[in-house]
Formats: sequence, C-alpha cells, structure tokens
Amino acid sequence: MKIQNTFYILAAFAILTSCKSLHTLTAKDVSSMPKPTASKQQHKVTFIENIEVAPGTVVTSKHKTINTTSKNKSEEKKSTQTVTYTKPKVEYTESTIENADYLQLKYAVILDATVEKLNNLHLLQVIDKWWGTKYCLGGSTEQCIDCSAFTQTIAKEVYETVLPRTSREQYEVVEKIETDDLKEGDLVFFHSGGRKKRVSHVGFYIMNNKFVHASTSNGVMISDLDESYWKQKYKGAGRLRKQNSIVSKN
Repeated sequence: MKIQNTFYILAAFAILTSCKSLHTLTAKDVSSMPKPTASKQQHKVTFIENIEVAPGTVVTSKHKTINTTSKNKSEEKKSTQTVTYTKPKVEYTESTIENADYLQLKYAVILDATVEKLNNLHLLQVIDKWWGTKYCLGGSTEQCIDCSAFTQTIAKEVYETVLPRTSREQYEVVEKIETDDLKEGDLVFFHSGGRKKRVSHVGFYIMNNKFVHASTSNGVMISDLDESYWKQKYKGAGRLRKQNSIVSKN
C-alpha cells in the first residue's frame, strides 16, 4: 500500500513539472517583435487664410511676421503708415502769420480768406463781441438781439453811419446795388416769402459771399449767400449812403 501511494505522488509531481514547462514553451516571445507605430499621423497646424507661424515668430499683422529669435532689432521689419496731407484752402506766409491778429486768423478760416484781406480789425472785433448772442424779436442788448438792431449797431460802431431801426426801413434808405458789386460793409436783405416778398431779414456783407447777421435759429453768426435757404429768400443788396454818416462834433 505504501508503495502504491509513493507511486501516485511521483506521478503527480511528474505531471505538474511537465505542465509548467509546456506553459513556458508556449508563451509568446515579444522581445523581438517590432514596436507598434502610431495609427494617426500628426496634422500640420494652419491658421486663418493659410497663414502659418513657424517656431520663434510672432504674428504682428495679417500679412507679416517678426522673427523674435533675431538678435539685431534693427533688422526687424516694421510696417509703415502713409499719412495723406490735404493742403488747406487758406494759405498763410510766415510773415502774415507772425503779424496777424488772433481774430484775423480765426475769421480767415471761417470766411475762407487770406489773412491780409481781413484788414478791418475793428469789424472783426465787433463781430466777435456779438458772436453767438441769441436772437429775440425787438432785442438790442448783448443778452438777445434781432437782425436789424444788429446791423444798426455795426453801422454805427464800425462805419459811423446811422440806420433806421427795422429791416424794411433800412432797405428803403440804402443805395441799391447789384449782387455782383457787393463789397465789405454792404447790406444784404431777405424776404419772408409770398407774392410781395417783403423784406423781413437783413445782414452785413463781409466777403466771399459770406455775411454776418443775427439769425433766428443760432443767433449772431456768419452764413453764405449760396446756401439754398438764403438763395430762395434773397431780396437784394444795398450800400450805406454818405448822407447818413454821423457828423463828428469836432
């Protein structure tokens, strides 16, 4: 019996040993097999509108790049901007600007004129004094003034001439002239419409089709006779008469 048991033990040991060897032999040898390659290829990075950025560069515009690895900054390409200069209509020489009064420079721009043509500084001073004063019917002060009171004031202070109070009365006393003959100091008249086209507004002509007046909308200002509104309302022009000049007490 002991011999039989010993035989069984030896047989079992032999079977276990053969199974382990068989497992070792059948195990897959992966040491010599090639390494797996990536299944997906790397994609090239592109930007909007096919703009590519290489390493070491910075995008500065839609079309150019600047190399940041360059040691010499002077070699970097810089974008340039073209500035267009429009020559002003009013031309000043160095001498006229140096000798010009502030008001001459200011109103040369407004009147589209050269400085040397604005030689009546007293007129500019009076205009500037009243500039922007609001309109009110019947007014004659620096708080508010109407058109005929304004022309009456300029006629007295600048041209030493007495004018009636209303625009219609002023139209009656001036010497009628053609529009093409207008010059500084002449009066320009406008009507309110209707068949009779009665005078209802007046201003002082300066130059370049410009006249100063007390407008109902913006107060004392400078307008252009070529503006459509004033063209439609234009009545005529007149020149101050010498007999209306103020007689000096001296």
